[in-house]
Amino acid sequence: MISLNGSSFLNNTGISGSCNTFHRAQIRRSAPSSVVTFASNRKPGDQKGSVLMESTLKEMKDGSSVVDVDNKPIAAGGVQDVYGEDRATEDQFVTPWTVSVASGSSLLRDPHHNKGLAFTERERDAHYLRGLLPPTVASQELQVKKMIHNIRQYQVPLQKYMSMMDLQERNERLFYKMLIENVEELLPIVYTPTVGEACQKYGSIFMRPQGLYISLKEKGKILEVLRNWPEKNIQVIVVTDGERILGLGDLGCQGMGIPVGKLSLYTALGGVRPSACLPITIDVGTNNEKLLNDEFYIGLRQKRATGQEYAELIDEFMTAVKQNYGEKILVQFEDFANHNAFDLLARYGSTHLVFNDDIQGTASVVLAGLVAALKAVGGTLSDHTFLFLGAGEAGTGIAELIALEMSKQTNAPLEETRKNIWLVDSKGLIVSSQKESLQHFKKPWAHEHEPIKELVDAVKDIKPTVLIGTSGVGRTFTREVVEAMAFINEKPIILALSNPTSQSECTAEEAYKWSQGRAIFASGSPFAPVEYEGKVYAPGQSNNAYIFPGFGLGLIMSGTIRVHEDMLLAASEALAEQVTQEQFEKGLIYPPFTNIRKISAQIAAKVAAKAYELGLATRLPQPKDLVKYAESCMYTPAYRSYR
Repeated sequence: MISLNGSSFLNNTGISGSCNTFHRAQIRRSAPSSVVTFASNRKPGDQKGSVLMESTLKEMKDGSSVVDVDNKPIAAGGVQDVYGEDRATEDQFVTPWTVSVASGSSLLRDPHHNKGLAFTERERDAHYLRGLLPPTVASQELQVKKMIHNIRQYQVPLQKYMSMMDLQERNERLFYKMLIENVEELLPIVYTPTVGEACQKYGSIFMRPQGLYISLKEKGKILEVLRNWPEKNIQVIVVTDGERILGLGDLGCQGMGIPVGKLSLYTALGGVRPSACLPITIDVGTNNEKLLNDEFYIGLRQKRATGQEYAELIDEFMTAVKQNYGEKILVQFEDFANHNAFDLLARYGSTHLVFNDDIQGTASVVLAGLVAALKAVGGTLSDHTFLFLGAGEAGTGIAELIALEMSKQTNAPLEETRKNIWLVDSKGLIVSSQKESLQHFKKPWAHEHEPIKELVDAVKDIKPTVLIGTSGVGRTFTREVVEAMAFINEKPIILALSNPTSQSECTAEEAYKWSQGRAIFASGSPFAPVEYEGKVYAPGQSNNAYIFPGFGLGLIMSGTIRVHEDMLLAASEALAEQVTQEQFEKGLIYPPFTNIRKISAQIAAKVAAKAYELGLATRLPQPKDLVKYAESCMYTPAYRSYR
């Protein structure tokens, strides 16, 4: 319990007292009993609202206790070592006792409650802040104006990222207010593409631990580790093992930037409370030699664990999560390699509330873009032919959801609708003659056809109306490929989805230029507007941030216990409905991010409605107006007034 009015406090061990008067406490050790002395010298990163108590004490012969203080003069007028810290040695320990008290300097160092210069005169008196702040009282709006000005002074995106993360650690509500009000400008900073560079350099820029790190060292103790996290009412976990970070490969423990970034979007875009979000990295080693030899690398210095050792650690983690947080905890798998991603989703999909954003979230947002694009090109999904470059978790996940939607619209068997979809992997077009050697998730896409090695030849032969890139390899939609798409189609739909920007299959400028301005284009990472022959084209961004925050909110607010594929279809339909005719005329197939919280509320309502329809929702009775209910559930970062 944290008191903000100076009345009482209670820490996790049950120590209670008053903010103004501390009762003496007796601490029993093998040494004589002692009186605890309190000192407000909490450092950033300590448990929120804590007051550090460190003492070296000595019991008097008469039974009373006093602090053992050396009263000798201090050289050069230095501060006396009242708490014995300077005299402590490796053999004479000090104990970091903590008590939750949100006042004074500890309140200023608590990111959940700190308001900086926005503390009012009355709050400064009530919470012992006099003299700890300059005399000016500044509004939150003025603070946002100042911070966004400071962020814009940086020329390097990574510096902007570091400044944003520093703000998040100092003043949580200011961070989210600034992100919400400047979402189109700051989204590429806190998430893709900048977060990719941040993960690559995470060891070098690491300042304060964010999230929970679970490594092989914690095997057998994962439940205990989860209980070390200070927040207890967790609703959503984003977890990665760092093996396939964006299109950058194995970044090991440094993949933590992804769960941290995803969860900041859960809050900013979906309104999930920050205290209900838990980022986790599972560290089983890395096969990245560069990182293993990097002196600043923060993870285990060993090759990746695989097989039974890996499976046992993940199984212990999933069991502990459910035991600690209950049936309705949402676990989002993020950036796992293909060989684990599909298996984990299949293994835990029937026993836990799990969601893989790379497979399901990407599929949902791409399907929404395609449904919207059909308003410009005409026809239904089943009238179109789809060709993918990339047959990993993103590619096959998108393909399956498209096939499911076609099956739903036409009542045709799924096996039939899959025949409209073709996939190309690193070996060429996936065909039935390769079926025996294919990974299981590629087999449904092995159709009768002669093998084709090159993408451009596949385009000319298959004649797709939609070309989708999920390869993670940059510049693979060459001029020849785009021109072939433009020759076949009046309005070719080209989606270059790989992240970050450097891995995009082609740029927006290339797509518009090589198609003579006829392409309907969207990418995974943002591209600036393009001018071609006097017309300005606004490329869309097929960003998962359109889907997963609202999708997660819908699951949470309805108390859903399992994810069903119909919920993903509902999310896609809800997003596609948000694109206006005016936006279509500009070439957009996604709405602007400026309205993302309203969009997320619509998606959450549709997802929740589907959960109630399927009997998977546990929060009863069902609210009459799910959109209004979703909006009422959303976290708002405006400062609160303290008593």
